[in-house]
Order: sequence, then C-alpha cells, then structure tokens
Amino acid sequence: MVVQAILWILYGLLLQPEPGTATLPLLMDSVIQALAELEQKAPATEAGHTASARLLSAQDSCAHNPLQHFLLEEQSLKTTMLDPPSLSPELQGLTMEVARHGVWDGKECGVVLASDGSTVAVEPLLAGLEAGLQGNRVVNLPLDSTGTPPDAGVTFPDFGATVPDVRATSPGLRDTSSDVTWADVGAVSPNVRATDLDVQVTSPDVQASSADTKAKFPTTVDSLLVVTLARDLGLNFLQGPQTWSHSLGTEGCWDQLSLPRTFTLLDPEASTLTTAFLNGALDGALLGDYLSRSPEPRPPLSHLLSQYYGAGVAGDPGFRSNFRRQNGAALTPTPILTQQVWGALILLQRLEPAHPQLQGMSQEQLAQVATHATKEFTEAFLGCPAIHPRCRWGAAPYQGRPTPLQLPLGFLYVHHTYMPASPCTDFERCAADMRSMQRFHQYTRGWDDIGYSFVVGSDGYVYEGRGWHWVGAHTLGHNSRGFGVALIGNYTAELPAEAALRAVRDGLPRCAVRAGFLRPGYALLGHRQLVRTDCPGDALFNQLRTWPHFDKVSPRRLHYLGLRPICPHKLSTAPDPCLPA
Repeated sequence: MVVQAILWILYGLLLQPEPGTATLPLLMDSVIQALAELEQKAPATEAGHTASARLLSAQDSCAHNPLQHFLLEEQSLKTTMLDPPSLSPELQGLTMEVARHGVWDGKECGVVLASDGSTVAVEPLLAGLEAGLQGNRVVNLPLDSTGTPPDAGVTFPDFGATVPDVRATSPGLRDTSSDVTWADVGAVSPNVRATDLDVQVTSPDVQASSADTKAKFPTTVDSLLVVTLARDLGLNFLQGPQTWSHSLGTEGCWDQLSLPRTFTLLDPEASTLTTAFLNGALDGALLGDYLSRSPEPRPPLSHLLSQYYGAGVAGDPGFRSNFRRQNGAALTPTPILTQQVWGALILLQRLEPAHPQLQGMSQEQLAQVATHATKEFTEAFLGCPAIHPRCRWGAAPYQGRPTPLQLPLGFLYVHHTYMPASPCTDFERCAADMRSMQRFHQYTRGWDDIGYSFVVGSDGYVYEGRGWHWVGAHTLGHNSRGFGVALIGNYTAELPAEAALRAVRDGLPRCAVRAGFLRPGYALLGHRQLVRTDCPGDALFNQLRTWPHFDKVSPRRLHYLGLRPICPHKLSTAPDPCLPA
C-alpha cells in the first residue's frame, strides 16, 4: 500500500503543481528523485488513504480521459482528504512541466530524457504503474454497448479475451510470484458509476476466454493495456487514413542533452503517438505487469525505475528500457492487443456517448480500426529497431550538400568499425563512439560526414548516420547502390551481441522494405566482397554467410547485378581499420 500511496501522491502533484517554482532538467533521473523524496517523507501508515484521496481531488479537473478515471479511481472515493508530503520547489517545478503529455506547434510536452538516450512520456508511464499496483486488471465489458456484436460474417482474428502472461515468453520478464493476492478494486468515473455500466472487475487469473475461441466480440479489457496503449491507439486511428502516415513513432531533438528543456519533433505534423509517448506507454505496461505479479511488499518505485532505466530490474539486463520493444512485443501479441483496442473503444463509447469520433460507429467499424491500429503498431514500431536520431548522439553538421539516394535501393553492405574495437553497451559510450568516428571521417578522411548510413551498438539501439535518404561513404564505388550498416567493435575473432545481429539481419532491413527504402529482394553483402579490406571481420562475415539475403557474389553474379568485382588475390590478410572509401 505504501508504494501505491507514493504513486498516488506524485500523480496528484503532477496534476496540481505549485505555480511559480523553480525546475530541474527534464530527465528521468529527476522523476526518480521526486519519487525518492516522496518515499522518504510518506508515513508508513495511512499513506495509501492520504495519497488516494489527494489524487482523486486533483483528477476531478481532468476530464480529458474519462476511461482512465473509470478504470483506476473508485478506490479514491472511499478515503478521506488529507495533505500529502510536499516536494521541494525544484521538484514541484518539474511536476508542472511533465504533468500532461501533448503535442503543440511541433513541440512535445510531458516528456523526459532517460539515461539510455530514449525520450519517455511520463503520463502513460505513471498510469501503467498505478494500474499494476491496483492488481485487478480484467474488466468485464457490458454486452449492451451502443453497437451490437458483429454477426458471424465479420472477418476478425480468432482469439480469447485473456490477460497475456509474458512470464514464459519474454526474456526480460521474470515470474515474481506464483501466488499473488488480488485486492477487490472497482472502477468509477466522476460522472458515471460502475453500476450504471454493469461492469465488473476481476483478477487477471480469471481467464475471460470462453470455450468457443471463435467468439470475436471482446467481453473484457485489461485495464493496464487500456490506460497505457489501447485507448490512444484506437482514438488516433479513428481519425482516418489521411493521418496514418503521421500516426506512429515520430522522433525529436532536445535543445541540449546535459540540461534538456525543450523537445522539438522532427515531423511538425506528428500525432500524439510519438516515439516518446509509445516508450512511456510500453514502459508503463511492462512495469505495471511486473508490479501486478509482485507480492507485497512491492519494491519502492524509485528503486524499480532506477533499475529499469539502468542495468536491469532485479539484475536482469534483458528487462530494461533498452529492450522495451522486444519485451513489449511479448506482452502484447497482436490478437490480444487488437481485442484490447477494440474493447477500449467499446467502453469509451459507453462512457462518452457524445464522443465526436465514436458516434454512429458500428462494432464492425471499431473492429477494423482496432485491427489496423494494432497492425501498424506491431509492424512499424514494435517490429522495428529503435533508432537514435543524429541530434541524440550529438552529431556535427554535414559539411557541404548531401546527395539524395534514388530509392528504393537493392543492397545492404555490412561493416564492423574495427576502431572503436570494443562494443559499446550503454548510450553514453555509444554516443561518444559516434562522435569520434564522425570527427575522424570529417577531419582526417576529409569526408562530408560520418560515412555509414547507420551504426549498431550493443546497447539495443541503432544510431542514425547519413540515414535513409543521403548517399554515404562506406563502400567504394557502391555508395549510391546500397545502405552501409556498421556494428561498433572488432569482429575478427568474436561475434557482436545477439541483439545487434538481430537488428542488422532482421529488424532494420524488414522495416526498410516496409517503408519503401529497400527492395524486397535486396542482397546483403560484406564489405570485403566489394572493396579491398578484411571488413567486417572473419567471425562476423562467416555469420553473414548463413543469413537469408546473403549473396555469394560470384564474378558472373556481380556483372549481372551491375557491381564492380575485386580480385580475390588482392584481399589483404592483415588487420585493417575497415575504413570505408
């Protein structure tokens, strides 16, 4: 209860901050500092009652999200209003700036910079933590919704309505308890009572799937997935196809990385489903799921977040923010998430009958929206590696005028950097390596920019070099024909981290094909096949030869592809710095 109380208090302070106070840098470390300060000041008894009441009073003025009110806050009605512990003026100022997520005039508000280099929206993160702390997650939907269940002729994936159990599927999540006690928590909106909607809240252990797994109409929702992901996915894709190109995963740039204050989106027409929002939503869902399965006493939230945005929760390096997309895919399989999005829209229809986007929408139409939204999220976000833009690693400006590529391209050229020789395993080191390589390429080699199109670290991230649109300087004589992707490290005798290999083999090219940057039948080549070099190292090159798109590139095949062959006897056998040319 104390852990949940701390979250209620912080959430309330986020919604009703003291005006005119100083502020801290917009860093995740600052949010963790606020949690730690509250944890130190909160009494061990009555903390839950104090904080719950405080949050409810703060939320009364926040009618923008009735679904969240309904799913998370009945408990706060049962308590007495008491004063919560106060935060320092600096932390009060921070809460004012991260209180609400939103996009205005190309700027994204309510976001902070995490130590892994990712930007995270605080609001969905806290909502997920609270949903997890409440324990009860499965909410039975009213079957007499504004629309009728679709008839048997509607095509929709077959699945049951269950809360996903990722304990057996996600490498980063661990089963913390096989016997979790679930409190009896209801849900109510300030304007709608639970009895009015005939909605019941039960334990996630109570499976909502019927014996007939072909029943397509959702009968339950998982409150954790609704308040983090499902609601916003559904509402954004209700706006129609004209917005879909701007719907998912827009990145942005901080004004500075050491003391971040302002975050500007790279696409001025971006929807609210930015990369930062989706990061916060996934983090909230993953950590909320972890908390919902943890026995009492639960870990302090400041400690949990420090681990998650650090070396890994409970010493598990796979369960940290660097790998949120992989773990998120395990938590939200497509059939489950599709039904959660559909169910969220059904519930929102009942809560807000006059909602302009939902009025007159049939269940077939809602099902189609849910299917498309989930498909886009799964394929265009979860299925793609996270790419840090140039501004995130502190790139110097391009020198000269870049030459545009004629897309789509037909080749992917794989390199190792050789120098730096050691793999980088955290954002600070990888960003420093990127700046070092760019300086070398610009000032020693005399090139306009870092040569590679993309660089892959061992920290779970891809780093943008020249990107998808500009000719690089990575593979002499072939720079305009393919993308050059380098893995940081020397892979003459050993292989890169598995996550880095997957990014180059699967994620990056698959998403490039989907976006129209790379042809579906692209060929993957090692640098040494086209240029006199040992790059990408013997160990890595031998691995490349087992990959599906690898091309052996015989002289006749090279001529057919329009590539310039090299003579095998001219290959160097001594170590080299794998310098692109």
